[in-house]
Amino acid sequence: MEPVQRTIVLGVEYDGGAFHGFQSQAHAESVQDALEDAIGRVANERVRIVAAGRTDAGVHATGQVVSFRTSAERPLDAWRRGVSSLTPDTIGVVWARAIESFHARFGAVWRRYVYVYSDAPEKPVIHRGLVAWCRTPLEPERMHAAAQCLLGEQDFSAFRAAGCQSKTPYRNVQAIGVARMNGYVAIDITANAFLLHMVRNIAGALRAVGVGELGSTDLRELLSERDRSRAPPTAPPQGLYLVGVGYPGMDTPVRPPPVIA
Repeated sequence: MEPVQRTIVLGVEYDGGAFHGFQSQAHAESVQDALEDAIGRVANERVRIVAAGRTDAGVHATGQVVSFRTSAERPLDAWRRGVSSLTPDTIGVVWARAIESFHARFGAVWRRYVYVYSDAPEKPVIHRGLVAWCRTPLEPERMHAAAQCLLGEQDFSAFRAAGCQSKTPYRNVQAIGVARMNGYVAIDITANAFLLHMVRNIAGALRAVGVGELGSTDLRELLSERDRSRAPPTAPPQGLYLVGVGYPGMDTPVRPPPVIA
């Protein structure tokens, strides 16, 4: 008789500066490889995980969700504490659940990211790998007002990286806000899904609005032109956090970046 397979779901956080992105790579350290190695040791069998979002190199997560199938019978606390004890200090499992008919990627109905800027006069030192630095003071109120044109289902080609493999440039932005928090400027955006570098490209455009390089209506014009080459540069990865993922009928925590929490 074939062993019974069950689905385990984990909430994961990590410091993306220690990895070359989430997805497994042949010649570079990835979050996926580190997690699969630790889970496999707890399960005593090889596992393959699926993630809600494949974050880029340098991008952090406080609310990543991964799922995997296993025949191993372990208490949920073993998946949480056991896996955490076997991963590098830059990765931790926050919670664990056993849920049948669950897929971390295809089951998600929204993803939420927060991008964090420091606009202090001096470049960040202690938090240099956790925030992006803007040399010029930002005006979050202006950024927030401009960002509202991004709401709804639209063509986001203007904020789509050239290497994006999505079949469609359309995404549905459900909420976006910009505010000053704990001395930092945070861009909080939720959508059904995101294109490659979409959040970082939006963050770069909003920085330009915040320092006065773009006017209040320029963001709407960029969106309608659908031309990535006309938009401001991509914001650096270290300011970006995946903070939460939503699933129908399932309550998952949203965990803000530590610098603004």
